[in-house]
Parts: sequence; structure tokens; C-alpha cells
Amino acid sequence: STDLVFAGNGLIAENGTMIVEGDRFSTGEQIVAADVDIEFLRSERMRRNTFADYGTTLPPRRIAITLPAAAESAFDRTVDPAPFVPHDSGDRRSRCEEIFAIQSLGLAKRLAHTGCRCAVVGISGGLDSTLALLVTLRAFDRLGLDRKGIIGVTMPGFGTTGRTYRNAVTLVRESGATLREISIAAACRQHFADIGLPDEDRSVTYENSQARERTQILMDVANMQGGIVIGTGDLSELALGWATYNGDHMSMYGVNCSVPKTLVRHMVEWAASVETNDALRLALEDVAATPVSPELLPADESGNIAQKTEDIVGPYELHDFFLYNFVRQGFPPSKILFLAMHAFDGRYDRATVIKWLRIFFRRFFAQQFKRSALPDGPKVGSVSLSPRGDWRMPSDASAAEWLRECDSLE
Repeated sequence: STDLVFAGNGLIAENGTMIVEGDRFSTGEQIVAADVDIEFLRSERMRRNTFADYGTTLPPRRIAITLPAAAESAFDRTVDPAPFVPHDSGDRRSRCEEIFAIQSLGLAKRLAHTGCRCAVVGISGGLDSTLALLVTLRAFDRLGLDRKGIIGVTMPGFGTTGRTYRNAVTLVRESGATLREISIAAACRQHFADIGLPDEDRSVTYENSQARERTQILMDVANMQGGIVIGTGDLSELALGWATYNGDHMSMYGVNCSVPKTLVRHMVEWAASVETNDALRLALEDVAATPVSPELLPADESGNIAQKTEDIVGPYELHDFFLYNFVRQGFPPSKILFLAMHAFDGRYDRATVIKWLRIFFRRFFAQQFKRSALPDGPKVGSVSLSPRGDWRMPSDASAAEWLRECDSLE
């Protein structure tokens, strides 16, 4: 107490983040306790060589402890159900602005490098293509290029609904880009006849043929105009392989490749909130409210979307949670299930989480071959599946060990 007074408070931090802090300037004894994620710390230390290098000069102190069985159920941490999306509105707005800047700057650099003054975007009226169009508009504005050089192509097919079609047309027209409408129906029917696909067939061939026809149109229009095709697929689709190989999977620059689906929706909502054109703002808001669908199967009797992606592969909020904790944190299925049950407490039961977790791992491993042939695109966050960057994985890697663990959880 001669010159200084020490607070004497107890602290527990995890990888630089304060978990719990005791009372400062307490004159009595105090104990602080918290759950520390050891697996997360191990994963972080594997990613960085600084920790291992430091261990060569100062050996780590090892303390062996035995936890009582009751400790496993006494979990006192908050688990974020949306790890890619900031919860604070101000932080979320800043995140959207930063990601949008990275995407548009990356595309602007590619356009300037190639000398292209034309970009072709397939516009479906869905979330991903809408965000890709917005990014392309910003890139053209950065370069001082005429927005008419952006060709938004809407390609109605057998599953296109009036809602998505109207939004697609509005987005392109109101943004000042060039609109082209090219139906794929006649070309696909001719293709079905050429390969002998029965009229009543609704198999994967029926669906993928439409996706590849659309990509062929976009590529050929780009060739005609000396432009490049802007890819629309997002990070969640890449993780699940929810794309047609050499169809919507392929482009000349994929601006959404490291933006997860849960964040794409927020980015479109953010774009709507800052839009001054009323017609464009209303269209953006409606896009954000539209169910996610590839629209490759015919609409229902009322003309509404019948093929909903989340009914087939599962909720994107779950898959993005799985993706973050598997790729970024390096957690096994059992740990991911444990965290998910806390994060989504009361929203999904254990059996439902295990069902979609198993599908996630099965698809993630089986669809790596699509990611191995991924077009260029900018990394915008902590998770990327680029085969040239953060994610090096053989296309024939086996999911057996992860699926066995999923089976043991039931």
C-alpha cells in the first residue's frame, strides 16, 4: 500500500476472451470458476506455430486433474446458435458493410485485371443471386463503369414462381443493369428428348439438366459480350454440396463463396435497410422473406414454391452451426451435438439434431470433389472452404469415423 493498491481480483480467460472475473478490491477470500473449452484451445494451438515454438524455450507446466462425473452435466457457458451472425444490430451492420466491401473490392480487382467491362449474373429472385447482383453493382460503381455493363439474366424454368420472377425482374431493372430473359423450358425439353429422359421423370437428371442449361446460357452470353460470369453459390451450399457440378457450381468468379447462408439473408436485409429506391427496397425485403429453393421442380397447385431446400437437407441455422464448429473449431460430432443442444435448447430435440448432423457429415465428405474444382472467390471471414487456401482435403476422404460417432450418439 506504499504507492500502489492492487485489485486482487481473480480472472479466467480463454484464448484472450474474458470468461469470468471476480470482485475487485475484495478483502476476503474468493474463488472464481468457469468452464474452459480445452478442445477449442488445442485446435487454436494447432493452427498457430507460435505456441509450439514458445514451448521449446519454456516447457509447459502440466497439471493432472480428475473431474467428478457430476462435472459433465454442470455446464455454465452460453453457446451462440448463430456463430457467423453478430447479435448486436450495430455489430451486424458493421459486419455486413465490411463483408460487402471485401466482396466488391475483390470483384473490382478481377474486372480491372482482366479488362472486363461486362459481368453476367443469373438472377433467380433468391438470396444468393440477389447478393451477387448487389456486389457486382458496387464493384462497377467502384470502377466507374456503366451499370448497363451488368447483364442480369433471368431464366424461367419448370419450377419458377411468379414471386421470384417478379423480384428478379425488379432487381435488375431498378438497379440500372441490363435485363435479359431467356427461358430454359424449350431447350431442356429438347435435351430430355435427345437423351431419352421420359416426360414424367423428376429425377436428379431432370433437376441438374436445368442447372447446367442455365450455366451454359450465362457462359455463352458472357462470351458474346466479352464478360465474366459471376458465381452466386454461398459457403453453406459448398459445405453441403448443394449445387449441380458444372452447373451453378461453376462460374468465373464466385463472390459469395465464403458467406454462409444465415449471413446472406442478413446482408440482403441490410442492403434493403440502406436502399433509397422504394421499389428496389421492397423487392429486397421480399427476397429476404422468400423460402430458400433451387426451383427445379414444378410449383404447387397454387403457384407457390414446392421444393424447399431446408425440407430436404435440413435447417441452414443448424448446418451453419455444424460447419463453424467442425471446420473452425475442429470439434467432433459428440462435442457439436453437446453444444447444439445448449444453443438450440427447446427448438430442436436430440433426435432431430443427430439426424441433420449425420446428413451434414455425410454430405460434407461426399461433396468435396465439387470444392476441389471451386472457382476463385474472396475469403470474407474465419471459415473458408477454398482448396487453394484454408481447406486442403482429398476428394476421396472417408467420413466413416465421423458417421460412426454420429451413430453412437443415438
